[in-house]
Amino acid sequence: MKELAKEKGANAIVGIDVDYEVVRDGMLMVAVSGTAVRI
Repeated sequence: MKELAKEKGANAIVGIDVDYEVVRDGMLMVAVSGTAVRI
């Protein structure tokens, strides 16, 4: 996420949301989203 934001000219990421779900056999699926901004 940090590298993608930098490529777009951003220097910060705000509003970060982390979601997770336990799937079969104890595996964990994680999704992270945020908004790239230039401050």
